[in-house]
Amino acid sequence: MSLTSAQKFLWVLAGVAALAFVWLLLWSDYRADSARTDAEPPFFAEFELTDHQGMVRTEKDFAGRWMLVFFGFTNCPDVCPTTLSEVAAVMDGLGDDAAKVQPIFITIDPERDTPAALAEYVPLFDAGIIGLTGTPEQIAATSETFPIFFERVEEAAAPDGYTMGHTSHLFLFDPDAGFADSWPYGTSAEEIFADLEERI
Repeated sequence: MSLTSAQKFLWVLAGVAALAFVWLLLWSDYRADSARTDAEPPFFAEFELTDHQGMVRTEKDFAGRWMLVFFGFTNCPDVCPTTLSEVAAVMDGLGDDAAKVQPIFITIDPERDTPAALAEYVPLFDAGIIGLTGTPEQIAATSETFPIFFERVEEAAAPDGYTMGHTSHLFLFDPDAGFADSWPYGTSAEEIFADLEERI
């Protein structure tokens, strides 16, 4: 039985409508997935390290608080003390809101930065900073959960004959340990404070 032109047209129309319906379903799924991806942090803070008082700490210990996290080492000549001084100024500026934020200094030089070494170093900045260290394996594992880079650099004039090259960003994590923001080295305490104050 042959189809009339009208019937052929209706079949084509039905096919186009079906394709359009499938496309709309796929597009809505894509948009939903995209929205979920945009809403989720690109990564979370994850670590299990020893603090400068000898206690094992994980990101769960700071649940409900914002975390300011910086990676460095105690023999760092300029970047680390400058950044930690900026963090101290930010914490001081927060006043009562400082209780909502935990600054954390994670060493990338565990060979020298023992809990005892960190216990002498982090209080110098008087900002409630917690220093974290661990075995080389623990530090390496921690660095894999953050977008950071570090390496040992042989340098005869440096203490013990070497220094460390490393990422110098200051990271901010939300109360669920999700990445919220970061600031490059050289960002002023005023700018960091303004950004942080808006969030908390």
